[in-house]
Amino acid sequence: MPGLRCRPRPAESGAAAVEFALVAPLLMLLVCGIISYGFMLSFRQSVSQAAAEAARAAAVAPATADRSAVAYAAVKDVMGKTCNAAGSYLHCSMAVTSGVIAVTVTYDYGADPHQLELLGTGIAMPDTLQYTASAKGNS
Repeated sequence: MPGLRCRPRPAESGAAAVEFALVAPLLMLLVCGIISYGFMLSFRQSVSQAAAEAARAAAVAPATADRSAVAYAAVKDVMGKTCNAAGSYLHCSMAVTSGVIAVTVTYDYGADPHQLELLGTGIAMPDTLQYTASAKGNS
């Protein structure tokens, strides 16, 4: 159309940089939060897998064996690949009720200095990760 003309835009030099400077910290916080929570949820899955393996190992252990030691060895075998299982952050307890073996694995996530934080804010990360698994034991 011959009659339409584009008017020149007013000077916007630096407007995009200012907008990016305002949005970038929020985006970085969001990305770091996704990474931190993803790592924590992955670690929580390792804790639940360790409890399940410990319950299975204690269930098939002979009745004369020390089932607590068998369960803790299974936890160390599973968690040793993802954390320092020999450290003081990992706790395993076992209870037997009516032939059902319940193993509880607790990891002191907040005290472990090797775990990720949300940019040093400490926002809403759990202090402990705990999971209980049970299995019917041998008589």
